[in-house]
Amino acid sequence: MRSVLTGVVLPAVLVLGSVGGAAAYTVGTVDGADRTVPTTVWAKPAKEPAKDPAAEAWRGRASTPLSKLLLPVPDGYRLGPDVGEYGNDTELSDKQATVLMKEWGQGLSGKERRDYEKHVNKLGLKGIAVRSYATEFGDVVITVQIVRMKNKAQVREAYEQQTELGEAFDLPKGPKIKGHKNAACFLHPEANDNRDAKEGEKGLDEMRCLAYDSELLVSMSAVGVAPLGDGAIADLVQEQLDHVASPGEYV
Repeated sequence: MRSVLTGVVLPAVLVLGSVGGAAAYTVGTVDGADRTVPTTVWAKPAKEPAKDPAAEAWRGRASTPLSKLLLPVPDGYRLGPDVGEYGNDTELSDKQATVLMKEWGQGLSGKERRDYEKHVNKLGLKGIAVRSYATEFGDVVITVQIVRMKNKAQVREAYEQQTELGEAFDLPKGPKIKGHKNAACFLHPEANDNRDAKEGEKGLDEMRCLAYDSELLVSMSAVGVAPLGDGAIADLVQEQLDHVASPGEYV
């Protein structure tokens, strides 16, 4: 039963941050997404200009402890396309996250379904924060999700199971993340096919990284013009993990 639950639960934990296939985010999709941020025009006071509270909104929300752990949109990037129905910069509460994960067990029946829901409850979900980024030219899209759990042992177990699955499926390993031993990256199996694009055409590549820190499980997915296994994306992953370790340093 544990192997069955692993195959259902863990993808559900990571589904918000999952790219779901390199072809899902073409350059046209990224460029066509609505990334506008509403601003408010403030009247100019007699002495000092009023500070627009939305002036930094393009960098992402930071109104909750969990959202503050998401890396603010770096220079050269913008908020990306919506992640499913949840938008490009959002957070789910513990109840919302738990309900969402239990919905992914609808394919099970009887005892399997009951065992699955018990397993979800044991995860002790406290919330999920999600943000997507896109390069200014729209050739790379990155999705980050941070899951907070009450049960730290489950966080480490989820990380270990996911990395073991990557190795079991013989996925090509991505770059190592400097300064973070509890992090692993894998290239999507379709990446090799993408590099075999016809002459003159640029294929799409995909890389996924997973890391954990105490009660936090961090997932990052990148998809874009091949190759992605170079230093640029790895540097961004490092910045995100550094930001989790020391919030505010990269604001």
